[in-house]
Amino acid sequence: MNTIAAEDPRRQAVPGMTGSIEEQVYFARQPLLDRDAMLCGYELKARAAQPGDADLHATAIPIPDRLVGVHPVVRAAIQPAVRAALVGHIGYLDVTREMLFDESFAMLPTERFLLELPPDIAVDNQLIARIVTLHARRYRFVLDGVVQADHTFAQLLPYAEAVKIDFTGIASAMLPKLVAALRSAGKILIASGIDTQADFEAAFKLDFDRFQGYFFARPQASSARRVSAPRHALLNLLHLLGSEPTVAQLETELKLNPVLVMHLMRLANASSFASGRKVTTLRDAINATGTDRIARWTQLLLYADGRKVALENDPLLQLAATRARFMELAIAHLPAAGRDEADAAFLTGVFSFVDAVFGGSLEGTLNVLTLARPIRAAILTRDGVLGTLLSAIEALERGAWAELDALCVQLAPLTVARIAAFALEAAAWAGVADRNAEASGLERFED
Repeated sequence: MNTIAAEDPRRQAVPGMTGSIEEQVYFARQPLLDRDAMLCGYELKARAAQPGDADLHATAIPIPDRLVGVHPVVRAAIQPAVRAALVGHIGYLDVTREMLFDESFAMLPTERFLLELPPDIAVDNQLIARIVTLHARRYRFVLDGVVQADHTFAQLLPYAEAVKIDFTGIASAMLPKLVAALRSAGKILIASGIDTQADFEAAFKLDFDRFQGYFFARPQASSARRVSAPRHALLNLLHLLGSEPTVAQLETELKLNPVLVMHLMRLANASSFASGRKVTTLRDAINATGTDRIARWTQLLLYADGRKVALENDPLLQLAATRARFMELAIAHLPAAGRDEADAAFLTGVFSFVDAVFGGSLEGTLNVLTLARPIRAAILTRDGVLGTLLSAIEALERGAWAELDALCVQLAPLTVARIAAFALEAAAWAGVADRNAEASGLERFED
């Protein structure tokens, strides 16, 4: 899905951004998972445009009359690019006191967002009355960043549907009692800062409902379960695709793996590659799809969870696809990048955390994949322009704005705003990958 529409790439409009530079807002997107470790939402962390984003003066989208005077965060949140990047999931949106009292707040769809109240928000009778009014309009609230049950927490708790606890910041001795009290009060419990499997298991045992963090993208002791027969088949197919195989060689390899044949036939018939005629043979499917598209499909299938769930709910595949597509979009806007970097950009993103699939060391896994040296260097040591771009998307994923500012000095003419825009476009592409003409064969399979 292409949400950046302009013929001249130097004058592209930025998705989710409107108006003068002083009014522009962009987002970082962070995943929330349920108890089955499947995606159930994204937090949108807003940042106002900075002086370094001055290039946006020339690229800003004119504000439609109906959006004039709308709060900048609200205006950005209701843009089609943001809706597409949420891929049908709930958005968790940080709000301020000022934003809550802005009358344009009513433009924010109640069914698409949960509103996160910061722990330092100033609470008084006026704020409580406003929250009650918004609650009556079906807005839902989350108490964010909870590390203690203080006075602010007690005042806002009756109006909150969920409580997000800073898992790494709260005293461990306090957790069980607080969780039990909130559970008895019927609150949804969210653990934030969950970046390791150990943290996830601890929060899971405490009966948290949702988990925010990147624990699912880290190598785990149990990762070996992912290296089942289909994963090995995909790896063998990738090796063959890297050697410019003939159609006969591909046909022979695929025939050893009926599951892959099934997916390839679906890919060929569900897309425009078949040129209007039904593909009935494996050889026709290979010819209709092409080795480049088969390779991309195979790379993303490495990350697919073995359970039969929708691809838009699979956090690892979504993260891999988003990173890969982001790298591909961003590299095209760096004049210093050559053809080699452009060709390698997607691969750099897609294999940047392949150790989460196979376990073991990242270097060892990359050796097995026999990737080109620039790709390996970008992933292992962040060398070259590919490595810098990879660091940039990682910083954005964490909402590390200062780090991203520093990286953009090396990535001119890219700005933080444009990187955030490319990330939204990439997220939208990843979210519809199973329905996209280029990737409609990304069907779920069982190990």
